[in-house]
Formats: sequence, C-alpha cells, structure tokens
Amino acid sequence: MGNAVGLLEVLGFSVAMTAMDQACKTADVEIQAMDCNNPSSGNHAKIPVVVQVKFTGNVSDVKIALETARHTAKQYIEEQDIVTSFIPNQAPGLEKLLGIGKVTRP
Repeated sequence: MGNAVGLLEVLGFSVAMTAMDQACKTADVEIQAMDCNNPSSGNHAKIPVVVQVKFTGNVSDVKIALETARHTAKQYIEEQDIVTSFIPNQAPGLEKLLGIGKVTRP
C-alpha cells in the first residue's frame, strides 16, 4: 500500500511556501517537489506564477495538511485561486513522477 498524495496549487510562490509551512507543522507530511507555471492570464495576472506542491504521508495526515494549506492560502488569495487534490493510495510507480518539478528537494 502506497502513501497518500496531496496536491496544492495556488497563485504565488510565497503563498505556497506559507501554506505548506503551516501544513507541515500541523501534519506529518513530506514535500516531494514543487512546480511553477504561468497563470492562464499571463502578464495580466495579479500574481504571475502558479505553484503546485506535491506531498505525501498517511491518509489522515495528508487530509489535515490539505485542509490547513487551503485555510492558510485563503488568508492571502481568493479561494477560486486554490486547488487541492487528494489521492488516498498512490499507484505503484507514481512516486517516480512525484519528484519531478522545477523546484525539487536537495
């Protein structure tokens, strides 16, 4: 049985870092990688970067981390700019994809 996976997508690198800092302090999760892209509105966006954070842990910890991250991010950006996804039991081999991103762990 694989770990649960949490995915958080928000506008802004600092929002992602702040949200995940709180999530990691609240639950026992491990950040696997972060990815950055430009928002669909490009240069016209208030915040010019979309950040996705991929993290793992047991089911309850990932759920708590996602709740905490969403709550924290809402303090800085609108709820419509926050996307969370939850995979309760990752498929074999998925862990190889989780570490892929523009920002990775050393």
